[in-house]
Amino acid sequence: MPKKTVKDIKLKGQRVLVRVDFNVPLDKETGEITDDNRIVQALPTIKYIIEQGGKAILFSHLGKIKSEEDKIKNTLAPIARRLSELIKVEVKFVPTTRGVKLEQAINDMNNGDILLLENTRFEDLNGKKESKNDPELGKYWASLGDVFVNDAFGTAHRSHASNVGIASNIDCVSGFLMEKEINFIGGAVSNPKSPFIAILGGAKVSDKIAVIENLLAKADKVLIGGGMNYTFLKAQGYNVGESICELERVDFAKKLLEKGKEKLILPIDIAVSKAFNNDAPFRYTSVTDIKADEMGMDIGPKTIELFTKALIGAKTVVWNGPMGVFEMDNYTRGTIGICKAIAELKDATTIIGGGDSAAAAIQFGYRDKFSHISTGGGASLEYLEGKTLPGVKVIQDCGKHCG
Repeated sequence: MPKKTVKDIKLKGQRVLVRVDFNVPLDKETGEITDDNRIVQALPTIKYIIEQGGKAILFSHLGKIKSEEDKIKNTLAPIARRLSELIKVEVKFVPTTRGVKLEQAINDMNNGDILLLENTRFEDLNGKKESKNDPELGKYWASLGDVFVNDAFGTAHRSHASNVGIASNIDCVSGFLMEKEINFIGGAVSNPKSPFIAILGGAKVSDKIAVIENLLAKADKVLIGGGMNYTFLKAQGYNVGESICELERVDFAKKLLEKGKEKLILPIDIAVSKAFNNDAPFRYTSVTDIKADEMGMDIGPKTIELFTKALIGAKTVVWNGPMGVFEMDNYTRGTIGICKAIAELKDATTIIGGGDSAAAAIQFGYRDKFSHISTGGGASLEYLEGKTLPGVKVIQDCGKHCG
């Protein structure tokens, strides 16, 4: 059933609690934001709230907090500054997660103001109150507002105090980003236009067992690349040398090969090297000719051609996981090749399911070439498995008067 959105509620004069996902990467040396995509993706919801006269009170986590040192390097202060620059409105930053100072700052807000409180995971330092969805904390945060907008798909697979906890105590609707994620990824899983092609990469089969099984049942073709490919090659009886390979998953891979038959498409050539670095020599070779001292680093040109051909005519494409070690210049070709092949499809819904594949597509200049690039890595994977996400479940269902 469709979910209520921020457009379905009164905003003027309301204290609007908004769970956003500002868990952005920071430079280890300078602390500067290296990719503000998640902040940019949250702008439409925040802008809409303040334009309608609401008071936007923002919650987000950043990294993991296990020490006082973590608190220093994971403060949301630089996030507040970047948000102010992007939205062109002053963002009031309150360096605490609860108490009189925060409550007074909220009481002092005018319609159209934006306030960002400190990293919600600061509450994890003594007892993981955020991550374990402490009932008292969720109730307290809910008391700070009149309505709750959950726009953080990146944490929707987690039951935390700042999403499920707040929603247990106050009406919850989705923001525009959450709505988009539900429509695109949820739609691709539940009602895809055919032909439906899934592309899976990344390092491990074990990370995507349920995803592969679910997509094999729904997709017309499933293309396998990245490190997980070598477990399948091993299952076919090939030597994989020093390539990453989950030996304990080989029997499972054999079962998937039997189940998927012609629907499951694997690489036919790969880039191999004797060392895991960008300076070592490498070569392209058939998957049947990997030497004992070589490791697979990327899919090869013949595989790019094979995968590109398999994508012809696709109407729905979901991609999760890079095709190789794209962080090294020598091994970007496979991932870029898939980006290019998907970007050139006509009249297709094309979705990248977050994580490293999303980072790669953005890095290589394909940000605007896909229908949707998800902001949620783990959440996207669990949604592709067909799971009900806690952060989505708590959003109110839309009745006949919505919209």
